[in-house]
Amino acid sequence: MASPSLWGTAAACSLTAGLIGYFVGVGSTLPITRSIEKGKQAAEAEDSDYETDSEAGDDDELKFVNAEGDEPCKLVLVVRTDLNMNKGKIAAQCGHATLACYKSLNRSNPKLINHWERTGQAKIAVKCDSEDELLILQATAKSLGICARSIQDAGRTQVAAGSTTVLGIGPAPVRLVNQVTGNLKLL
Repeated sequence: MASPSLWGTAAACSLTAGLIGYFVGVGSTLPITRSIEKGKQAAEAEDSDYETDSEAGDDDELKFVNAEGDEPCKLVLVVRTDLNMNKGKIAAQCGHATLACYKSLNRSNPKLINHWERTGQAKIAVKCDSEDELLILQATAKSLGICARSIQDAGRTQVAAGSTTVLGIGPAPVRLVNQVTGNLKLL
């Protein structure tokens, strides 16, 4: 026969496991979870005020670009060097461009996003010398049906408000992206 302390231990473990299971099951209805979700929504709204994507509504033209088999895909981040942004600013702007491209393609062509994720999520940073060059690259990418999202800065730190800082091109098959950015130098 089991000792009374063994029964007490078993009862305590059962009670603990039951409580954990209960709170995991109803966790999404707890007030703290709702507060966290509200905080996430507020942060997303605040972020959208900081950096803007000039082409946020242009998802329809992207649907026909597909990768075949294990064809490599990449996302190229074209950074304007004439703005003289420091490394931290460049990193933040590239992060904005990556997210803008990802969100756009996730809406319009999720199969391409999944393919890019399966094939390593390649990201390449290159440089260009002017906003005019950036706009030409964006138009060329769009003419090939490739996602191209530019980022404009809010002007709170190093560059003037509305300055186009980075252009994200892709993710898309390397063979297509290289037609747009193949002649640009690495950052």
